[in-house]
Amino acid sequence: MTQLSTDPLTLTHVLITLIAILAGFVVLGRMRASRVGNGWTGTFLATSVLTSVTGFVFFHPPNPPTPAQLTGVVALLVLVPTLYALYIKHLVGVWRPVYVIGAVISLWLNVFVLIIQLFQKVPALQPLAGNPPSGPVFGAVQTIVLIAFIVAGWRGVKNFHPIGA
Repeated sequence: MTQLSTDPLTLTHVLITLIAILAGFVVLGRMRASRVGNGWTGTFLATSVLTSVTGFVFFHPPNPPTPAQLTGVVALLVLVPTLYALYIKHLVGVWRPVYVIGAVISLWLNVFVLIIQLFQKVPALQPLAGNPPSGPVFGAVQTIVLIAFIVAGWRGVKNFHPIGA
C-alpha cells in the first residue's frame, strides 16, 4: 500500500500545485468571459512556476530526472512565452492566443501530473492502473482530460478577447 508523504517539503509542493490548479480553473473560467483577473492570473502563473521549480528539489544528482521533473521542464518552457505574452506584450495580436494556449497547457500539465499522483498514491485507484500507472482506465481518464483541455484551449483562442488587448 502506498502512503502519502507527510514531510513539510512534499506537503508544501503539493499545496502549491493544488493552488495552481484551483487558480488555473478560475483563470480558465475568466477566459470564457474574456476577462483577465490579475490576482487569479498572477496566482496561477506564479504557483505554476513554483510547482515546477519545487519539483526539482526532489531530484538527487546520481539519479536520472523523473518523468515528473521532465514534465516540469516542459511546463517551464511553456510558461516563458505565456508570461511574455501577458506581461510584456499585453496580449496584443498573436500574443493573445500564445497566452491562452500556454495557460491551458500549463494547467493541463499540472492536472496530468495530479492524475498520475492520484493513481499512484490513492489505494482505491491503484488496482485500476498499477504502478507506474498504465492500463485502459488510466489511459481513458488521461484521454478524457486531454480532450477537455483541447476543447477549452480551442474555445479560449476563439472567444478570449479581453478589452484593451
